[in-house]
Amino acid sequence: QVQLVESGGGLVQAGGSLRLSCAASGRTFSSYVMGWFRQAPGKEREFVAAISRSTYYGDSVKGRFTISRDNAENTVYLQMNSLKPEDTAVYYCAARRSVVSVSNPRLYDYWGQGTQVTVSS
Repeated sequence: QVQLVESGGGLVQAGGSLRLSCAASGRTFSSYVMGWFRQAPGKEREFVAAISRSTYYGDSVKGRFTISRDNAENTVYLQMNSLKPEDTAVYYCAARRSVVSVSNPRLYDYWGQGTQVTVSS
């Protein structure tokens, strides 16, 4: 069982930056693929980024967002730069074992409660 707790969301102006953190419980954190997803009101959950031994990004965030992990601290981060109003959403951290189809939210086993990110224009 893995428990995930996100933090770092908030209100920021367009062009600004935020760093989200996701703290995970469990002794085998390094073996999990960690992902970030987001969901805006009335929209489907969207893949943002994932990290295993490699990193993966959704097209809408490439070049602006960076995912990283600290296995010693059981934490995954999402550095978000050049934020846009369309980045406004609840951001979720997720974990799974397999690296296949990392952008598919249905294949993730564990989810955090989400953290709100609001970007004002």
